[in-house]
Amino acid sequence: MVEQTIVLPQHKRRFSVATLWTGFLSHKWFILALAVLLALGAWQGVRAILGPAVVVDRVARGRLIETVVASGHVETPYRVEIGSQLTGTVQDVLVHQGEKVVKGQPLIALESRELKASVVQAQGAVAQAEARIRQLQELTLPSAQQALTQARATLLNAQQTYDRTAQLERNGYATRAALDDAQKTLDVARAQMRAAEFQVYTASPGGSDYVMAQTLLNQARANLDTAESRLDYATIVAPRDGVLITRNVERGTVVQPGKTLLVLAPAGDAQLVLQIDERNLGRIALGQKAIASADAYPDRRFGAAITYINPGIDISRASVEVKLTVADPPDYLRQDMTVSVDIETAAKDDALVLPLRAVHDILSGNPWVLGIKDGRAVQRPVKVGLRGNSHVEIASGLGAGDLAIPQSSRILVGQRLRPVLQ
Repeated sequence: MVEQTIVLPQHKRRFSVATLWTGFLSHKWFILALAVLLALGAWQGVRAILGPAVVVDRVARGRLIETVVASGHVETPYRVEIGSQLTGTVQDVLVHQGEKVVKGQPLIALESRELKASVVQAQGAVAQAEARIRQLQELTLPSAQQALTQARATLLNAQQTYDRTAQLERNGYATRAALDDAQKTLDVARAQMRAAEFQVYTASPGGSDYVMAQTLLNQARANLDTAESRLDYATIVAPRDGVLITRNVERGTVVQPGKTLLVLAPAGDAQLVLQIDERNLGRIALGQKAIASADAYPDRRFGAAITYINPGIDISRASVEVKLTVADPPDYLRQDMTVSVDIETAAKDDALVLPLRAVHDILSGNPWVLGIKDGRAVQRPVKVGLRGNSHVEIASGLGAGDLAIPQSSRILVGQRLRPVLQ
């Protein structure tokens, strides 16, 4: 038998090798795909038998703070409305809305030329009345006192003359006519004496001339005080420290008494005004502490305390107005700024705590949780106590270390699962 060797051309040999390699690769990918499918099938089989992996929560002991959360706005305990006490034209407005002012700082200037003229006129009247008082003290009274001294001397001389004449008339050495002349001279001296005494009295403190002059001086001073006060009213000043939150006046405005031109929020304590759901009314009380933050600065928190609870209920909103005082308000706090407040209503140190997300029907009278027993989800009734923002106290139904399935897991009662702790 003769062996024959067949030699293929070069291009046919290349084709045969490529074909064999392609077949090998296709067979390899087929095996790999088959392995992946078998693994997926096995994983699905395990999942079907053991159930899906679910992140669960564990009941633990810890401190729980119950809070009432509400939002509101910032107010001052009161606001000061500033207006003019005169009718006049605004010459200048010296402040802007939102500006901080101090007590006594000028805010508005009114036209004051007429008021200044009234002050000058009143000052002149005071000077005139004071001059009249000095005239009585320096001229009238000393002159009257000198006239009284002279009248006393004249009366004494007339009395002595009359006495001598009367003695001579009794002894027959003087006539009746001489005695009559002496009597007339004595009467005139007495009248001059009384007139001089009256002049001294009226010019002395307590006398009619002095009292009249003093009254005129008091009236002039009162008129001056009035004129100066009206001139002071032409410059409207801040009654106390604070922030101007409203400005309703501009240069050239004609203002009248009773019209509000500026509104001042006094410095000091600030208030947070909240509307709280009436269902929480039994949980709040005067003096309770709270933590607040402005929506514009959520990372900055400050303390407050409840100082007012409205005795009435807003029936349209089913809420009650509550005010909290901020004893030391931060610098960034502004009027009417929106704030969020957590009011601490109760606290417990050694409580059984579970995340709120694991409790079903918590607002109803029969709350429950999905627990785990023998690898399956089971419904377990519980009683809740304090409620925090994210956790709740389990008063009964679960113990420390028990697991609960969050509501978001969508696990059904009786379904198998594999619990995974965070």
